[in-house]
Amino acid sequence: MAITQAIANTFKKQLLEGDMEFQFGGDKFKLALYTSSATLNAATTSFTTTAQVGNSGTYTSGGGALVQPNPSTSVASGVAIVDFNDLSFTGATITARGALIYNTSSATTNAAVAALDFSTDKTSTNGTFTIVFPAFTTSAAILRISG
Repeated sequence: MAITQAIANTFKKQLLEGDMEFQFGGDKFKLALYTSSATLNAATTSFTTTAQVGNSGTYTSGGGALVQPNPSTSVASGVAIVDFNDLSFTGATITARGALIYNTSSATTNAAVAALDFSTDKTSTNGTFTIVFPAFTTSAAILRISG
């Protein structure tokens, strides 16, 4: 089992079909946390409970809603980027190796967007587990599409 950082292949297809809406107030996205037993990669098609971390504190199955700032998308130097606010789970005892961003809007039925590999287990013990998204730049944003 392994988690490999990747944009999901189904996400790429759904972008071309117009099934993903990242504009402020568009589709709704969530982030679920996974243990090192998970298999997440470009072939992941949708949210799964298999190897998801257990409920703890404010973390419950399915993870947390991602909030997009306004603006949440941009294009510069031929690179399109997407941004999300950092996400925290409080009062949580969690050990996570990675995460899955997925779309909860009805047209996509929990379709995978991206698998995130934390490289090592990240933990919190009855504390706050925070996902810090990278800077909203063409070289760092969590989702970047270039030609």
